[in-house]
Amino acid sequence: MTEITQGLDETSVSVHPNDLNDQRQQLLDLLCQLAYREGDFTLSSGQSSRYYINGKQVTLHAIGALLTGQVLFSMLSPETLAVAGLTLGADPIVTAVSVVSAYEKRPIPALIVRKEAKGHGTQAYIEGPELAPGTEVVVLEDVVTTGASAMKAVHRLRDAGYKVEEVISLVDREQGGAELYQKEGLKFRAVFTIAQIQARYQELGL
Repeated sequence: MTEITQGLDETSVSVHPNDLNDQRQQLLDLLCQLAYREGDFTLSSGQSSRYYINGKQVTLHAIGALLTGQVLFSMLSPETLAVAGLTLGADPIVTAVSVVSAYEKRPIPALIVRKEAKGHGTQAYIEGPELAPGTEVVVLEDVVTTGASAMKAVHRLRDAGYKVEEVISLVDREQGGAELYQKEGLKFRAVFTIAQIQARYQELGL
């Protein structure tokens, strides 16, 4: 694990979108190097899996957070006025996108959706700036399996009066999430599929 940033030159990482292809490639390599592991695992959904992806190993990595913010920000439509996600996996993602948006002179606030209501004060489910009803919010996720986690965020945000029509994930495990979102009338996109990560993982010989 001493060479986890091999091939990634911090000085070459730019906040400018014309380097998007390079940013995507660097993000893919980091996901392979830091987040993807093969073996026998039990997922949060209870399913067994021969591989595991811990997205936080990338989204909480200094370069990984920047790349995550750059790539996901580039995927947002001009109508997007906020990004949000379910704690804990989405916390660093929505923060990264919000920070990058400020550098791009299009500041977008971040909202964090709690799994349970706060037990004191306002007892709110949603942390972040209070936005106008009808504000268009995109839900972000690190890894989508069944899609259930992001749907919790979608429901909470809609209950709060926000307009949510899209979910974007760093990785799609292709195990039912896309179908769930389609059934719920949501647009879904992923930066990478699990097949792309596994192919690159083999190329890197990890």
